[in-house]
Amino acid sequence: MLIELWQVIVLSLIQGVTELFPVSSLGHAVILPDILGWNIHQDDDTWLPFLVVMHLGTAIALLLFFWRDWFDFGMAVVFNRGPRPAEERRLFWRVMAATIPAVILGAALHSILKKVFATPEIACGFLMVNGVILFAAERMKRSATKSIDALTWADAIVIGFWQCLALIPGISRSGSTMVGGFRAGLNHEDAARFSFLTATPIIFAATVFEAPKLLKHHAGGGAMLEMSALAGIVAGVAAFLSVWALMRWFKRHEFKAFDPFAYYCMGAGFLALVIEIFLT
Repeated sequence: MLIELWQVIVLSLIQGVTELFPVSSLGHAVILPDILGWNIHQDDDTWLPFLVVMHLGTAIALLLFFWRDWFDFGMAVVFNRGPRPAEERRLFWRVMAATIPAVILGAALHSILKKVFATPEIACGFLMVNGVILFAAERMKRSATKSIDALTWADAIVIGFWQCLALIPGISRSGSTMVGGFRAGLNHEDAARFSFLTATPIIFAATVFEAPKLLKHHAGGGAMLEMSALAGIVAGVAAFLSVWALMRWFKRHEFKAFDPFAYYCMGAGFLALVIEIFLT
């Protein structure tokens, strides 16, 4: 896979933002290079590992941003200590439960999903679907009935299945998990926090899954290894700033907070599809 330095930076910035904003990072990673005519073959064996390195940067950024949560989880689970050990253990295991469906389905459908990744038209269509889901979720969202600490096992599993929608390029992981959180009775802020907490183990799991390919293709170093490392760093910085901005947004906007992202997904997906059909 041939890729220029400036393309790495652009892709990394886009990934770092779109992984956390409810607008689908994979959808953008599939659509944009094709529309812009970049010499990037998304069915190349090095493409998915390259994406995983960018996702790893995002996971590290989330770990740093929510370090207090993960520190409290560790203290509660390992040492039974902390300000609220029982509540922290409960939340930790709910986060783990919510990751199980996506891990299982992601591993089982890996080869199929890899082929889908190379189809920009499909990603465009599902990006529009993502916008419809976000728009509808705001209008069907119930009033918040519980806090994040009160999530049940069933709530966590259901949110985990919502997260599985993001295995389709164009559907946002953060958006789908937040919609699942709404359905469980959370408000925007708590739904966003739970979504970002579940993102960390999911992304690390994907990194472990792709690590053998990553090491194989980058054995001995070389330009691609350096490009991948740079991509991870840039994506991580962008992700840290994105999660900071999003948590502030959802804290201040409980009413129709998803609408700007919904309009963007529907408009961008439609425009990209027109370009794909008539101009590429």
